[in-house]
Amino acid sequence: MGVEEIISYFDQPRVSLWSPHTSQRVDYGFGTVVDSPVEADLIVITGSKHNVSMWEAWMDEVAHLIQENQSPMIGICFGHQIIAASLGGKVIRAEHPSSFVGDIQYTGGQTVRALFTHQDHVIDAGEMEVIGSAEHCPIAVCRHPTRPILSVQYHPEAVADVLDEALRVGEMTPSERQQYDLEGTLINTEDALLRPIGIFD
Repeated sequence: MGVEEIISYFDQPRVSLWSPHTSQRVDYGFGTVVDSPVEADLIVITGSKHNVSMWEAWMDEVAHLIQENQSPMIGICFGHQIIAASLGGKVIRAEHPSSFVGDIQYTGGQTVRALFTHQDHVIDAGEMEVIGSAEHCPIAVCRHPTRPILSVQYHPEAVADVLDEALRVGEMTPSERQQYDLEGTLINTEDALLRPIGIFD
């Protein structure tokens, strides 16, 4: 659902789906399942129900991709955390989860609203530079100083249709859905990640 929202910004993209954490892959109805990373114009590391603070063996493969691949890369939530951890940073698990819509202040002076749902937090960005913070999450947006890598703790892909579909298929409960106030303008995937990383240049 979130992946489909991300690729909706591209005209007829070729999508390769790599899921090293499972052999029971979800059929999204699009894309080609691959057993290992392939050459790509953009790598997207999405959110996950797994936790960087509870490192699993398959995450070593993702870390290797992050460290070695030179293609543009964006990370969302789990992706934000594993990019930082793979590049010398540190991730810890908070006592309580954060699930709400909140403000992010960018270092350039811009303030945007976005949806958060996470319990792991980046507390050391490693090689990444912090360019955005939230009240509950000082390291909310990062950019690599020399490589085309950008990551966000929030979920710009979590538009209303995505949340409603998650509710419909049972990935979210009605009470969880009600936590998110989507009134007003939330930053979207294009403005949060795709344009800043220069993917449309």
